Amino acid sequence: MEKAKVYFTREITPDSLIKIYEALNRDLKGKVAVKISTGEPGGHNFLNPNLIKGLVQKLNGTIVECCTAYHGRRYAVKDHWEAIKEHGFMDIAPCDIMDEDGEKKIYFEGGEHLKGYDIVGTHIDNYDSMIMLSHFKGHAMGGFGGALKNMSIGVASQNGKAWIHSWGNTTVPDELWNYVENQDAFLESMAEACKAVITHFKPENMAYINVMNRLSIDCDCDANPHEPEMADIGIFASLDPVAIDQCCYDQVMNSTDEGKASLVNRMLERHAIHTVERAAELGIGTREYEIIDLDK
Repeated sequence: MEKAKVYFTREITPDSLIKIYEALNRDLKGKVAVKISTGEPGGHNFLNPNLIKGLVQKLNGTIVECCTAYHGRRYAVKDHWEAIKEHGFMDIAPCDIMDEDGEKKIYFEGGEHLKGYDIVGTHIDNYDSMIMLSHFKGHAMGGFGGALKNMSIGVASQNGKAWIHSWGNTTVPDELWNYVENQDAFLESMAEACKAVITHFKPENMAYINVMNRLSIDCDCDANPHEPEMADIGIFASLDPVAIDQCCYDQVMNSTDEGKASLVNRMLERHAIHTVERAAELGIGTREYEIIDLDK
């Protein structure tokens, strides 16, 4: 497999976000779902609505999310809508909680944990294409969150999140904590869920952007995240979700920023790269990439 192209700009601005999307030369057709993390209230590292507004509106996109499997302010639909509004996303574009009206199975071939299906919100059928607009950062359970986590846990319904976290053992959110001892199985299940989403939309109807700013060791799902210790890096974009996450992982690991230590430790402790490894094995993409610097 030839190397995937990963585009890069150091500028983290509304204009540069549009510029890097245009560099992908992918015309997302039909009704476009823009998958972001709307962020747990109390946290402040989620993507700023003013940063993403121009791109979302250029795509005539709908910001999509699903309810969480943990009991925060995005667990109940009513509370989640309030969080979306508080964080300013309803001011920039239409928004949709995809599992508000129920869930459905979407299927894929291969894998060993999820029994050939992922569980997502029924509203997924309202969209023809999807862009994963992800804030790359650390994560307490996955090690890091980027395109693959946004596509797996992020697109899964509330019960689907439990299905992935428990590597196919339960769809009951409160029971997922009984299955956290097998870290690699969880990471492999995220990769399997990604394959289901890509199978549903088809690769040509998807694109991936990772914004590497506010690089906390904690996810946007954390209401009280640790403050970032390393400097912002930039924006990366690709048509390959494996390549973009591998690239962003490498950016942290190879950084000369002394503040990277805690994020590096978080990723190593949680064996975070294994999601990327398994996704490559499932044929979702390649770990081999070339960076195309748009600033040169």
